[in-house]
Amino acid sequence: MQAGQHWGADFAKIAKRMSSKPELFGTDGIRGIAGKYPLDRPTVWRIGRALGTVMARQASPGSVKILLGEDTRESSAWISQTLAAGLGSARAEVVYAGVITTPGVALLTREQGYTAGVVVSASHNPYEDNGIKVLGRTGTKLPEEVELEVEREAGLAGSPDGLEPMPLLHSETQLVADYIAGLVKLAPPASSLSKLRLVVDCAHGAASRIAPELFRRLGVEAHILNAEPSGRNINAHCGSLHPQAMVEATRRCGADLGVAFDGDADRAIFATREGRLADGDHVLFGIAPFMQRRGRLKGSAVVGTLMTNLALELALARSGIALTRTAVGDKYVLDEMLRSGVNLGGEPSGHIIFSDISLAGDGLLTLFQVLGLLAETGEPLGALVSEFRPFPQIIRNVRVREKPPLESIRQVAAALRDCRSELGERGRVVVRYSGTESLARVMVEGEEQKAVEHHAARLADAIQAAVGAG
Repeated sequence: MQAGQHWGADFAKIAKRMSSKPELFGTDGIRGIAGKYPLDRPTVWRIGRALGTVMARQASPGSVKILLGEDTRESSAWISQTLAAGLGSARAEVVYAGVITTPGVALLTREQGYTAGVVVSASHNPYEDNGIKVLGRTGTKLPEEVELEVEREAGLAGSPDGLEPMPLLHSETQLVADYIAGLVKLAPPASSLSKLRLVVDCAHGAASRIAPELFRRLGVEAHILNAEPSGRNINAHCGSLHPQAMVEATRRCGADLGVAFDGDADRAIFATREGRLADGDHVLFGIAPFMQRRGRLKGSAVVGTLMTNLALELALARSGIALTRTAVGDKYVLDEMLRSGVNLGGEPSGHIIFSDISLAGDGLLTLFQVLGLLAETGEPLGALVSEFRPFPQIIRNVRVREKPPLESIRQVAAALRDCRSELGERGRVVVRYSGTESLARVMVEGEEQKAVEHHAARLADAIQAAVGAG
């Protein structure tokens, strides 16, 4: 089977596997509007108690120790307090890191022997949203069967006997210092960093507490952007979802590289010194063949998702590298990597996993790998990705009031048939519901921009007419 010909079969397998999922937990934990179900105080308390109860079944009595961290949203502190109260009611010990990145909690959970790690964050979402991400003792996201167990237990957990007073949480600053020290050990040699100039966009998120000190320790000249969190400015016109200012600053300053993180810094989007944007597909395009030539790419394969651009699949195939697609979400990318023994995978959004180094996507580690690539090749990022030309791709989001199977909707099914027939093997279309928001996502890509625009608009209109919210 040639590259590009198996994505439809991949989609069918993924859809079948995704048909039975937890209700509260989406692709990246529990997420919603802070203060509203499931992130209202009573439900958050029950989730904390349920998590403590489930973790106690997996550990010896009295030995459940949970690492708790958060991003910079104004709601994160009270959600952390409420979670800690619920966990405490199940006799779990809570160690509070305060503001820290999700991959920071993952690394510390794994290396310091916590039963689990919990991060209060909604990642790239606006400040009004928040979420609860739960990591197992290895620093990876919980298996879905454990998420289901937590959901069942939350339904059984009694309501708290009054939600006040909440516990006073005192952050242990040494934990952030430990994470930064761990990153320093994983950084490229100082000789390859000392002459670099970087532009770093912290998205007013958790990286604001990490990046300035990290680059100071490494002796890297870094122009830091958006590192003054107010509680309401996280991801606001900045960070990995809005990297334009970072791209322009990189070009204007003549920096060697620009990078933008999201709110909890598990994503990284880059800019070349010429001002060209480079997403996760560009990173895989540059790094995978390099690893292959040096015998470091296990299985001669890379794991991507349904959103990975077809042009990347075709380009990797020319280097003898296969691409396997999973459902959208870094947890599914990691599951497939572990199943197939592959050590590189990622998403266009900037989640990249180097499993020989860490089982968690970490924007700062991704930056280090890109810097290492530049040092070993002696080439700037712009030169390394200059030949990668993604197919035109349009993503349309439609806010929905309910989530029936999209292909069961007559007008959507008809639009899908026409789109797939016209694009053939040189294009793709994916329609799916978001795992974290009340959205239907339409992705159409192909060689002709006009055809892509036409089919994306038709599919989005069909979904809006059938299940659109407002």
